[in-house]
Amino acid sequence: MNILLLGSGGREHALAWKLAQSRLLSDEGDRLYAAPGNPGIERHADLVALDAADHAAVVRFCEERRIGLVVIGPEAPLVDGLADSLRAEGFDVFGPGKEAAQLEGSKGFTKDLCQKAGIPTAGYVRATSLANAAAALENFTPPYVLKADGLAAGKGVVIADTLEEAEAALADMFGGGFGDAGAEVVIEEFMEGEEVSFFALTDGASVLAFGSAQDHKRVGEGDTGPNTGGMGAYSPARVLTPLLRGEVIERIVAPTVRALADAGMPYSGVLFAGLMLTREGPKLVEYNCRFGDPECQVLMMRLEDDLGELLLACAQNRLSRVQPVRMRKDVALTVVMAAEGYPGTPAKGGAIDLGDAEANGAKVFQAGTARSAGDLVASGGRVLNVTAMGATVREARERAYAAVDAIEAPSLFCRRDIGWREAAREAEAVG
Repeated sequence: MNILLLGSGGREHALAWKLAQSRLLSDEGDRLYAAPGNPGIERHADLVALDAADHAAVVRFCEERRIGLVVIGPEAPLVDGLADSLRAEGFDVFGPGKEAAQLEGSKGFTKDLCQKAGIPTAGYVRATSLANAAAALENFTPPYVLKADGLAAGKGVVIADTLEEAEAALADMFGGGFGDAGAEVVIEEFMEGEEVSFFALTDGASVLAFGSAQDHKRVGEGDTGPNTGGMGAYSPARVLTPLLRGEVIERIVAPTVRALADAGMPYSGVLFAGLMLTREGPKLVEYNCRFGDPECQVLMMRLEDDLGELLLACAQNRLSRVQPVRMRKDVALTVVMAAEGYPGTPAKGGAIDLGDAEANGAKVFQAGTARSAGDLVASGGRVLNVTAMGATVREARERAYAAVDAIEAPSLFCRRDIGWREAAREAEAVG
């Protein structure tokens, strides 16, 4: 069958790489299309100029090319309802509809759903004005967790250590610092613990565990500096033990799926739960309605099953007949190489020479890249995802950074401590 993948980031490059290996594309003439894609995705798919915001154009393309499965990578088209428009025309789509995608599109929506369904999460207050938000701070103690309600490219969270910092951050949010995403703000209690990500596929009824990862959100080493969309990740996150994983499914993920179905907005796609492992047990930090970026990259490296068949089964409500997902036991680790200035205004146009970065089995997934006069250049904030496998985090990290060092890109930088928590645990276990 023909498959259409929407998106242009590192997540979509990883998805394209894995989808290109699917048996769904085994017949002569089967095509994988990507819109708009990027220079890395072009190695695996035919790039097409489609605007995901133009639903009619996407539907028309799917009709003309007889698309059998549409995979929507980023969150914005999902929140915009593209999956609904395609399903209305009879296409199988991987990704939730507009109502269910509010899980990511509105942090307030998710907090309210958790409260109603008894899902463990941090206490919170929703505020629709600066005055209301400032008054609500009196109900919390520092550090203050402030979240822009809408989509903010993974950067809409501020953790303020003092009341003055919190008030300044709220003024920035309501003053347009996060665009429309900051028109409403969620203030949460600060949760102590270690953060981890859990992924599950669901067709609105069945839930299939997909894997775990740990992301590194802060731009600086030692988890310092402002939040980003993610500076690196590794999988599996062994701190999420089988016992804790079962608790997450039973107390967080499954109740969410049931609550959405009961509300008449069944969720179909991947459910990405950001979790805090507190002393009281796992609690939900937030939901994303797509594979994470850069978590997707490490998950795809470990996945042993046919990604296309898994996503199609999800789109066709057949997950109850699918066997548990098989993942390689080895660790995958990815390092984000970002453009100078990120997460602020990134420097674009810097030359990139990948050299022999993939010689040792590493994969370089491209995110913010473009071609200029035939040369590869930086065109965004997060530019490359350098990913490698190993028996341990330490081994995977050594291979990933060896690949990073093989790349010539003077305008890019990276953190040098990805996987530091788990590497320390490994060292302690050996010692």
